[in-house]
Amino acid sequence: MASLTPNGANGTTQPHNKLLDTVIREPSRHPSPQPTHLGVPGSPNPHVLHESGSGYVAPKFEGKAKQMEDVMTELDAAEFIPEDFVKTETEWFYNALGIDDMYFSTETVAAIASHIHSLWAAKVAAYARGGGDGPIQIQLDKEDVDHAVYIDTSTPGITNAGGPKYEERLETKYLDGSRGAKSFRVETFRATSSDAAVQSIRCYFVYQASFKNKTPEMGETRIEVLGDERFLQKTTKNTKQVYQGIMDQAVQRTGPVIDMYDVEGQREKRLIVGFKQGSALGLFSALSNLYHYYGLTSSRKYVEQFSNGITIMSIYLRPSPNSTSKHPPIEASIHQITKEISLLYCIPQNKFQAHFIAGKMSLQESIYAHCVWIFVQHFLNRLGSEYNTLATMLDSNNNAHAEILGKLKKRLRNETFTADYILEIINQYPDLVRPLYLAFANTHYVQTRGEEDNFLPTLSYQRMTIDRALTDSELAALIAKTAVNEHHEMVMTAFRVFNSSVLKTNFYTPTKVALSFRLNPTFLPVEEYPQPLYGMFLVISSEFRGFHLRFRDIARGGIRIVKSRSREAYGINARSMFDENYNLANTQQKKNKDIPEGGSKGVILLDYLHQDKARVAFEKYIDSVMDLLLPPTSPGIKDPIVDLHGKEEILFMGPDENTADLVDWATEHARIRGAPWWKSFFTGKSPKLGGIPHDRYGMTTLSVREYVLGIYRKLNLDEREVRKLQTGGPDGDLGSNEILLGNEKYVAIVDGSGVLVDPNGLDRSELLRLAKNRKMISDFAAAKLSSAGYRVLVEDSNLTLPSGEVINNGTTFRNTFHLRNQEHYDIFVPCGGRPESIDFSTATKLIKGGKPCITYIVEGANLFITQEAKLRLEKAGTVIFKDASANKGGVTSSSLEVLASLSFDDAGFIEHMCVRPDGTVPAFYEEYVRQVQATIRENARLEFEVLWREGEATGESRSILSDRLSVAITRMDEELQATELWDNVELRRSVLSDALPQLLLQQIGLEKIMERVPINYLKAIFGSFLASRFIYSMGISASPVSFFAFMNLRMSRSKAAINGQ
Repeated sequence: MASLTPNGANGTTQPHNKLLDTVIREPSRHPSPQPTHLGVPGSPNPHVLHESGSGYVAPKFEGKAKQMEDVMTELDAAEFIPEDFVKTETEWFYNALGIDDMYFSTETVAAIASHIHSLWAAKVAAYARGGGDGPIQIQLDKEDVDHAVYIDTSTPGITNAGGPKYEERLETKYLDGSRGAKSFRVETFRATSSDAAVQSIRCYFVYQASFKNKTPEMGETRIEVLGDERFLQKTTKNTKQVYQGIMDQAVQRTGPVIDMYDVEGQREKRLIVGFKQGSALGLFSALSNLYHYYGLTSSRKYVEQFSNGITIMSIYLRPSPNSTSKHPPIEASIHQITKEISLLYCIPQNKFQAHFIAGKMSLQESIYAHCVWIFVQHFLNRLGSEYNTLATMLDSNNNAHAEILGKLKKRLRNETFTADYILEIINQYPDLVRPLYLAFANTHYVQTRGEEDNFLPTLSYQRMTIDRALTDSELAALIAKTAVNEHHEMVMTAFRVFNSSVLKTNFYTPTKVALSFRLNPTFLPVEEYPQPLYGMFLVISSEFRGFHLRFRDIARGGIRIVKSRSREAYGINARSMFDENYNLANTQQKKNKDIPEGGSKGVILLDYLHQDKARVAFEKYIDSVMDLLLPPTSPGIKDPIVDLHGKEEILFMGPDENTADLVDWATEHARIRGAPWWKSFFTGKSPKLGGIPHDRYGMTTLSVREYVLGIYRKLNLDEREVRKLQTGGPDGDLGSNEILLGNEKYVAIVDGSGVLVDPNGLDRSELLRLAKNRKMISDFAAAKLSSAGYRVLVEDSNLTLPSGEVINNGTTFRNTFHLRNQEHYDIFVPCGGRPESIDFSTATKLIKGGKPCITYIVEGANLFITQEAKLRLEKAGTVIFKDASANKGGVTSSSLEVLASLSFDDAGFIEHMCVRPDGTVPAFYEEYVRQVQATIRENARLEFEVLWREGEATGESRSILSDRLSVAITRMDEELQATELWDNVELRRSVLSDALPQLLLQQIGLEKIMERVPINYLKAIFGSFLASRFIYSMGISASPVSFFAFMNLRMSRSKAAINGQ
């Protein structure tokens, strides 16, 4: 990591002890409804339960007395419990444990007798282990597919780390997997004891839900319709009303609903938490750890499931008999617990949970350490000064040197500091984490109740009164003094880097669904990341980790979700995700040269254990990022945040891998949260929301296709005779449209299902069928292959090809097919595949006798070929057009979609850009799409021409020329925006009139567009249009004199147009 820098974007230091009126906020930022709900303790109208008891009243079991007699008879017959103890043990089980009649009415005599036998055996075993003087430890568990019983003795208010962990067990086996009809509800009670401060018995009963209505209608929220039959039988009217209020909130929220009720006439509090099933795995047991930390214990707990997918937990809390003076009173601690539940919802089980349970860290200290642990994995500078010295000594233009450096970099990043090694180091320094955390809290915690708010949420009540926040230099000295070696010091110093880089965070917002941090990216080492980032977001949840990177204030790019097939694949993806994100955003920056937005990209990596949580992860990622873009308006729900960036930020996003079907939700969610930019937040949304689908209109392919056709045009090639290889099959956007728009002789296609090859040319009518229906090559009619053709699917093994070659593994064959040189192709168009599918070393497989196996490559898939590999192939004679040039049709379409959403008011946008529910397409929309397509073709043609021209004239690599072109345009764009040219009203209007789509100008008018579109966005349009047109017409290395001539011509045209009016 680079040297430490202050948090503030301008190097300003943060104020001390943030009070509400000192929070840095932009006055222009707009309010937003909230994604979660929180009942605030101490509010003017506190919730009070006016009924005594639990609110659960089991129907009286009329046969209880007879059943009890039958149980004793069975126990007598078994002769395991001495006859003199049968009656006392049975009565104790029936009357002293707090078990209600519902249990006895649903269990058989044999089952109850079995439970009593197990408890007796546990007592005997405990007596044998510890003698008769101490407390007896009882541990009983009975598990079945549809119910379970757990009983153990425990000390109220204390988590026993070495105990049976029944809560974690029932959670893992029953609660976390609850979905639909296979959902489980829980009831748990603590029995009264003569010596409650020492031990008492806790009983857990798990039942499979039996819903009154298993398939409710969409939008149904009535408890009476959605509830479990036992729940509906047992709960009082008042309890149903309480749950109904939680339900009404939960169905509308992304995150949890948190509410608290005072129990009339008692110091007991009833805490209620509602959330969507599957969105908070591990929360039930984590809540116990939380209230134990604050000196509380629970008398009763209930987990209820509802058939619309909502879970509601209800916990009755009271001061633990073991609480001490270090614990705050329940009235203060319950306030803290309600605020910290959202932290548990984000990360129910963090990597430092053991320290929290043992009291060595508070919850927020442990979650803070968990977040920094993730940060360190990605940003600890593993290359070191020695690598940088070696890199300066070697010749980067020498292929052998470049290959050595590349391999060394990969090895150093993968092997030096593993995630486990970093975790091991941090675990040794809980006493260092505390002052590091306190420095973080001192910067970012806002005292929402003024000076009375002296109970900061992240430290124990007592510790906060005596500790002071250390300065950064004091922390550095403390780390140097405490760390036992250099590696340990590097890891703990990364905490300081994290603290100094955080510009704003939702860490202290009471209602959140994931933890988000806006980071100042200046800590990134320039040797590894030469192109400086403008903005960086880090988002962390139990289901995923994610980044959003952008190179300009105004930037756009897709959000992708990365899945992992195995634990090993997850480790590889985790190590490479930031670099991949950075490179994707950098590629986006280069391809966005024609449009006002710079490059950005978001990557969400699903945790290995949560590969099925793509939608949950996406929703949490989007909502938590929005926490840092929108201002808070509801005290206790969305508290103000400390904003050291100090500027309003707007992000423009779009679909990417595994997110195409989620962008409508993101658009609607931005609207619901009151974002003024909701229409432009996401591109790629459905037409009913004003989106222009790239796949339907072939937007991405149009640009790629222009480069393919440009090669044919320049070299007078007959498209029908060109032999073609394509990765990315007929099921995908780019692949299907490339097939539909092209007319080459397809020889091979590779997609997710396998490889399809025919040296005589694949049947075109069959390919068109697959492309139109978005089917994979596994659906290709094998009868339409020639005798030399074949298909190898990923599940195939020991398959013999027509040539006699045996394929041992279909997946391996698929993954490496594009590197085979046995077949002959003229052109290769990658339309899909993982980044770096061809790198420096594998590129040699595509060169035979110093000549390329493939003559032309148009890189449609992002980052498919590394830059070093491109240079190697070009040196051998391959004509390559890289992704940053060829694959820019989608970004152009998205940019013009954003422009339309910014130019129209809401009513005009709905009228002219939103397809009607019956499928009717507005006339404006149809014509606008045609103009977008024409713009994509024109921009691609202009860039192709300049790259071809300069390549022919200079002999320089077109891959390098493409980068130089992008840099030249973006640099000139930024310089033009900083000049006084914008102030020339005549020139401004002239440029915007040419740059903006004519249809928008005709429909809305230039004046209205300039009034509605943000000025920084208009400046970006002005700069990018002038810069791109100058470079395209005058060349990459055009001189300032050329620009003078270009502008003179521009001004003269402008004056002529005005005079002609």
